Amino acid sequence: MSDDRGWLTDEYPELRTGPPWVMEEMILAERDLPSAILDGAGEETAQVAAAIRDAVSLGAPIVVTGCGTSEHGAMAVAALIADAMPAAWVEAREALDAAVRPPRAGGLCIGISHDGGTRATRLALEAARKAGAVTAAVTAHPATSVPEAADYVVVTPFHDRSWCHTVAYVSAILAGAGIAGSGVPAARLTEAIEAVVTCRPAIADAARSIHGGRRILTAGLGADFVTARELALKIEEGARIPANAHRLETTLHGHLAGCDAESTALVRVALDPAGGELAAERAADLDAALGVIGIPAVVLGEPLGIAPAASVVEALLAGAVGLQLLTLELAHAAGTNPDLIRREERAYREAAAAAERP
Repeated sequence: MSDDRGWLTDEYPELRTGPPWVMEEMILAERDLPSAILDGAGEETAQVAAAIRDAVSLGAPIVVTGCGTSEHGAMAVAALIADAMPAAWVEAREALDAAVRPPRAGGLCIGISHDGGTRATRLALEAARKAGAVTAAVTAHPATSVPEAADYVVVTPFHDRSWCHTVAYVSAILAGAGIAGSGVPAARLTEAIEAVVTCRPAIADAARSIHGGRRILTAGLGADFVTARELALKIEEGARIPANAHRLETTLHGHLAGCDAESTALVRVALDPAGGELAAERAADLDAALGVIGIPAVVLGEPLGIAPAASVVEALLAGAVGLQLLTLELAHAAGTNPDLIRREERAYREAAAAAERP
């Protein structure tokens, strides 16, 4: 560390001198979340589910929004609603975009904010309410500014104690499964999480195989693209390695020109079976192209022992735990502490403060 610990307050995660990091404890705690969130779902979940059905019946837009990990949680929730209700007009928008372009009257805006204080997400809900839309929030902190702008609030039970958020993302996925009515039992979702945790040795080997790359690309299709987006963020936050996410097909259209075997590695997510044979063909094409250039690659899926999922929510959950474990092992290889997302360093604390507004 570059300075003393006088800056460390109760608002910061625990600052440890080495592994196990708080992030690891949070990942392992996720095994308790399906039962806690879905079996414990109450009136608030039912209210948001009813608001979704109302919007669908009116043909009105449903916008799910958030920032950072919560933006990817919003993408997951939107995917779950679309899967459960094919007639829904639903999309995920980054929160500032949603604040500038709120859903119209009759629509619904759902804000995802684990800590409940994200300014842009609050502005998005306020703009939606002003436009006449119904508003809802999913958060672990109900007595904060984002829920104040929501007509309905779904409270998740477990607060993430690492700033390299893991529980926050899985909580959003599970809350989304509840409000969308995905119908997969909590016990089966717990099994999906457990199955990925057992693959940790193979995931650790995979992390070591790509750690030498100066940049990591992530790629996926459908629900797997949501996983790829969150993985790229986690790699930058936790392992401090530059990362970019692309859709599976997009990766093959020009982006490889900026890559080579010495400077780049790639992680392809392959858990969502919805793409069928066409997706498998294009995945094989990408793998072949990477092999010609010599770019090291990892497939987050069957090669690591993680079976393809039977549903969208299982694909998202398996991807969530897999990407989190991969990030944790990359952090181990890089010798970084993921929990404070570099804010133990003065410049990064001051940069975060410079970017904050009340």
